[in-house]
Amino acid sequence: MNPDEPKPEVKATEPKPEPAASKAEVKTAKPQTGAKTETKPEVKAEPKTEVKREPKPEAKAESKPEVKADETKTVTKAAAPKMTVGNKIIFAIAIIGILAGLVAAYIFGMERKAQPPVFKPVSNPYESAIYANGMIESDQPSGENINIFPEVSGPITHVLVHEGQQVSAGTSLFTIDDSIQRANTELAEANLKAARDQYDKRRASYDIDPKSISKDVLDTAEDAVIQAAAALKAANALLQKYSVKAPVGGVVLAVNAAVGGYVSSQGAYDTYTELFDPLVVMGGPQDYLQVRCYVDEILVSRLPTAWHIQAQMQIIGTDIKVPLEFVRVQPYVSPKIELSNEKQEQVDLRVLPVIFRFEKKDAPVYPGQMVDVFIGQK
Repeated sequence: MNPDEPKPEVKATEPKPEPAASKAEVKTAKPQTGAKTETKPEVKAEPKTEVKREPKPEAKAESKPEVKADETKTVTKAAAPKMTVGNKIIFAIAIIGILAGLVAAYIFGMERKAQPPVFKPVSNPYESAIYANGMIESDQPSGENINIFPEVSGPITHVLVHEGQQVSAGTSLFTIDDSIQRANTELAEANLKAARDQYDKRRASYDIDPKSISKDVLDTAEDAVIQAAAALKAANALLQKYSVKAPVGGVVLAVNAAVGGYVSSQGAYDTYTELFDPLVVMGGPQDYLQVRCYVDEILVSRLPTAWHIQAQMQIIGTDIKVPLEFVRVQPYVSPKIELSNEKQEQVDLRVLPVIFRFEKKDAPVYPGQMVDVFIGQK
């Protein structure tokens, strides 16, 4: 064998000591090998096995168990007091929750007495009667109220009445800007004057000499005067429309016009309802008022005849009861949308209007107020 081969060194580095030693002894037992082959395996095998085997197991055995023991002791000592404090807190919260539940159960379990009503509830004054909702209106021979709309458009310049004012027929309520129409009226007057002057000249010429002008030209000039006079009359009539007057005597219930606001024949635009309202709402004299009742169509068959009908009204929120006088039945069943004032409301309930009247005297009622009505039989 060649003494420079590294086989003995590789075998000596293996962790198993016994196979390396046996191989070294076998190699030394050969008698014919030289001294070099005997010394090299011994020097390389013995120190490497001693250095690598002895220190490593001692370090592992001594260091690791000591560290683990210290850590477990410190963890157990620190965790013990934390667990005891947490248990106390949980126990205290549980007790507080139980006490709160008992107090709440006692409070909510207490019997409370019902408070008396603010006013006496409405009651039926007859043995058998029909209940209906009613709305107070001004006493009119026909219809509900008088809604006044202008016939021309323009901005309002003056409002001459106020709500609640008693007015007579012909009283000016408000005026609309008439500057343009006034100019048109003046133009019609000038046209009439020019037509008359032209006719007077031709008439004078014809009277002096009938042959100086034809009869046809004179007739045409006369027709021009008639047309100009008619145009002036129409302009004056239209000018009067810019001052809106009360058609009948009564009370002004509502004024929906303000100075500077633009109005048209549709009325005044309301920014809240986004609809057009009449400029002025008028009612009749307030000595008598009427109640328009809305009877459910299911109860129409139980409505007494006109000769045996009687009714009583009770003002909501009070104990005031007022006897009613039957006036007429409006023979038209319509959807119940008048009470909510919703024009596009869709309802399945239809009602029959029945009108009664009563003397106002000192009753605290006003047109548009809701009341409870019981309709009985005499």
